[in-house]
Amino acid sequence: MSWLTDPQIWASFAALFALEVVLGIDNLVFLAILANRLPPERQDSARRIGLALALFGRLALLGSLAWLAHLTAPLLTVAGHTLSWRDLILLLGGAFLIYKGTREIHHRVEGHDDAVSGTGRAVSYSWTLAQIVAFDLVFSLDSVITAIGIAEQIWVMVAAIVGAMAVMLAASGPLAGFIQRHASLKMLALSFLLLIGMTLMADGLGFHVPRGYIYAAMGFSCLVETLNLLASRRRRSQA
Repeated sequence: MSWLTDPQIWASFAALFALEVVLGIDNLVFLAILANRLPPERQDSARRIGLALALFGRLALLGSLAWLAHLTAPLLTVAGHTLSWRDLILLLGGAFLIYKGTREIHHRVEGHDDAVSGTGRAVSYSWTLAQIVAFDLVFSLDSVITAIGIAEQIWVMVAAIVGAMAVMLAASGPLAGFIQRHASLKMLALSFLLLIGMTLMADGLGFHVPRGYIYAAMGFSCLVETLNLLASRRRRSQA
């Protein structure tokens, strides 16, 4: 029980927990967009099951320390730039986010709805879960690799990841509902997908963009949109 009085362990846990929560913002935006495409009665279960499966995926990544180290090893060289498996994963993940964001924005602008389209084709529940899990792993790849460098004890890393996932689970429902109720916020969230996708691709190509800049831009955009919503609500109350 000596760990209870070890400040280094608590400092490692606090740093990892904060890192996982902050980096989970990306995942929550993507999760909210995906879950809101499903029928209302299946959205909550998709969020819960998707995050539970994503948690097991993160813990599996954490348990594969040798494999994670191999991911950052040089794999091939293209046009003088060396790529690793990590870079390729980020490139593919970023490209899919850009495709997904662009496609969703197109449907919003054109007035289509994939959940109940004119062809009667429903959004696949299993495909939604698969996307949630796959992109949680893409989003968490760097944070898990960083966790290995911050903490020495595996159980500290596991505790931080589980705690952060609990926060994400609690926040996913209110965030998804808030985005669903405000059409302008949904468009803003889709633009965040494009921003995150471009960031992942840039990172995969070796051009690292500090996440602080990304979150500052997202926070400023949310602040402006919040002011717009408050002003719109006030105008409606005075009408």
